Amino acid sequence: MSASDSLFDLSLEDRLYVNRYEADTDHPHIEIDCELCRSCKDKVCLRICPAGVYTPDPNDTELILVSHENCLECGSCRAVCTEEGVRWRYPDGGRGIKYRFG
Repeated sequence: MSASDSLFDLSLEDRLYVNRYEADTDHPHIEIDCELCRSCKDKVCLRICPAGVYTPDPNDTELILVSHENCLECGSCRAVCTEEGVRWRYPDGGRGIKYRFG
């Protein structure tokens, strides 16, 4: 990336590339309560997550899919979930996000 390039000109995937993840696939650090998620009208988690961890389920638009392995561990999802349907904790044993730069 040259000095004239702006971070804002990059795609989300390119911006996240500067991070390294060590995901714990056997013990995800994010879980959602499907029943609470189903009753949520706003689904703020779809818009608040800077890493795009939450996406609508293509088979059931009332549900949310979680890609915990991309989580930046900011906790925004937990803070804005009005239904308290997001169970979030730090990953076990030093796993999770490892910032490459900065």
